[in-house]
Amino acid sequence: MKVIKTGVLFVVLAALVFCLVRASDKMGSGQQAESLKQLDASIRKATMTCYATEGVYPPSVQYLKENYGIQIDEDRYSVFYEIEGANLMPSITVMEND
Repeated sequence: MKVIKTGVLFVVLAALVFCLVRASDKMGSGQQAESLKQLDASIRKATMTCYATEGVYPPSVQYLKENYGIQIDEDRYSVFYEIEGANLMPSITVMEND
């Protein structure tokens, strides 16, 4: 009888640990998605601020980094910044690296 109780307790604890690990993974992926959104929003805001201040859209992401304080963890994210015309907002895409 004691062996059965120990076995049941072990199974319950293993299931609890499994559930905690899964919940932790989901929270981490939610934080990653939020970081990606924040970076995208920061780049767009800096782009619009540059246009409002200087009258032109920034020529590159590097310009935003040097003049508007944008910080990018380049090990984690790739930013694609394409200028489509002098008076058109650039196409901005932020992606997480694999």
